Amino acid sequence: MIHPTAIIHPKAKVETTVRVGPYAVIDEGVELGGGCVVGPHVYLTGRTIVGPNNHFYAGCVIGEAPQDLRYAGEPTGLRIGERNVFREHVTVNRSSTPGEETMVGSGNFFMAAAHVAHNCRVGNSVILANGALLGGYVSVDDRAFLSASSMVHQFCRVGAVALTQGGTVLTQDLPPFTIGRRVNELCGLNVVGLRRAGFTSEERLELKQIYHAVFRAGTKLREAVAEAKKRFPSKTARVLFEFLENTKRGICGDTGPGDEPETAQELG
Repeated sequence: MIHPTAIIHPKAKVETTVRVGPYAVIDEGVELGGGCVVGPHVYLTGRTIVGPNNHFYAGCVIGEAPQDLRYAGEPTGLRIGERNVFREHVTVNRSSTPGEETMVGSGNFFMAAAHVAHNCRVGNSVILANGALLGGYVSVDDRAFLSASSMVHQFCRVGAVALTQGGTVLTQDLPPFTIGRRVNELCGLNVVGLRRAGFTSEERLELKQIYHAVFRAGTKLREAVAEAKKRFPSKTARVLFEFLENTKRGICGDTGPGDEPETAQELG
């Protein structure tokens, strides 16, 4: 189960059912749950705790020091759930802050060369396509899909079941259930993702109505949200409203029916 060229620190905690490929390196602070597969040339380091049945493909670097100039070598951590797939050359950095951890949930799929920076929070069933990049302290909620070469600025949030088109740049928050494109633009609901997530036709219709009431109201976002909350009291609506009300970096704006982008909306 362990290739003879692999290097595993004697204090690393590796379950007996773990498979380790050639030239992989597992450092002292790593804990690997049962059923994990560690491919060739994978490097697992830091205080990294990995749940069962994760698959690390060739060249992954997981738990390495954060790319943060303020980091001074303190012992920090990374925690990974179960059933995640890390394809070739994915990088996930540990936290830059003692007492905190970079967090990755379960059932996620990180395609080749995706990057998760320090102190990120990635939920469950998230997909990062090839070359998708998360800056430090980014939060990505369940079932979000970041297409190839998407980039998310530090401290931004990506809501549940949100989708980005390829090459999207986010320096503001992308609301749940929506599609982001280009730079901080919205272009409607992620209808396919909503169907796959089990949202009923009634729930999708309500979200469509909320989208028009909030993002195409022609008023300040805070005012549009306040009015929409009176009309849409459902649990799904509350998820969207709470996300919008808790923004610190502003919210991506709808570009309207035309091709020319409008200014991204902000609360206030």
